[in-house]
Amino acid sequence: MLGLDDTRIQSYLTPYKYPEPVLVGSGKEGAFDEKGVDIPFVFLHNNQFHMLYTGYDGKGYQSALAVSDDLLHWKHKGIILGRNQRSSCWDSVGAAATWMIKDSDHLYDTPGLRKVDGKYWLVYHSYPSVGYEEGAAMIGLAWTEDEELLDWHRLEKPVFSWENGEDWERGGLYKACIINYEETWYMFYNAKNRESRWVEQTGMASSKDLFHWERCRRNPLLKVTPGKWDGRFLSDPCIVWDKGVWLNFFFGYDRGHAQEGLALSENLIDWEKVDSPIIRHGKPGEIDENHAHKASIFYYDGKLYHFYCATRPKQAGDQTEVFGEFRTIAVASNQPFS
Repeated sequence: MLGLDDTRIQSYLTPYKYPEPVLVGSGKEGAFDEKGVDIPFVFLHNNQFHMLYTGYDGKGYQSALAVSDDLLHWKHKGIILGRNQRSSCWDSVGAAATWMIKDSDHLYDTPGLRKVDGKYWLVYHSYPSVGYEEGAAMIGLAWTEDEELLDWHRLEKPVFSWENGEDWERGGLYKACIINYEETWYMFYNAKNRESRWVEQTGMASSKDLFHWERCRRNPLLKVTPGKWDGRFLSDPCIVWDKGVWLNFFFGYDRGHAQEGLALSENLIDWEKVDSPIIRHGKPGEIDENHAHKASIFYYDGKLYHFYCATRPKQAGDQTEVFGEFRTIAVASNQPFS
């Protein structure tokens, strides 16, 4: 395993945390983000910073966009994937959008969006039952031609399901990220088994058309390390490319805290993990006291930003709460914040 002092990973570390959340749920009764916000994905579109994120209202996830002028202060723009109004649909409970097809997967390219067949595309997952991630989720796609990115159209059926998967993923699917390499699409995703105290690990599938996916025979490619900080979950992949190596910014979980990790690969199949978290959970009272997880990596103007979901125990005055936690979006960087 790589150590944090290894020169190969120094340029990927973001030790400086911004002390306040950059996005907080509304806390308004009945709002899509009444209970909290989650799963950031940051990109540049039409010369403005955008963040794709989810909100939780006590029933399920719905997905929205926020915009910013400085990457630190974000304003809600609009809901883009709510509950499918047709109650019989597979995504009628909600839709957790996690990734948009980017115009570059290089770490040091400021990511924008790429059109495929004249459309922008995103990937999302949906759970079958009301509640917090209740039931085994499946993965779908949605597209838009709207330059405001507000009018999205879903494919009728999921493009990827746990139903024909192996035991490690038959409890349901979570975050997917999609990259393009040598005219092939690669989708990395985490999934869980069916145990009551489940384990989450990360696998990969490939496709030539975005719609028909074939699992890698060596799944799961990124496995938990029993007894270590990633002993139960190795989850939420964020894959980028830099100088001949693929990077996966993931989160590990065991013994009460989720923390951000990093793994490297030269071929998208064989991965070497850094042995310690690259962003640890915070000290008591800090916004990420409980968890620092679910990465979105964004490079702009010489600065590397690592957005993530931060949670801590609810305090007096917090405007949102889910299961006793204040759940927000936070950011760290490779340079101090002024």
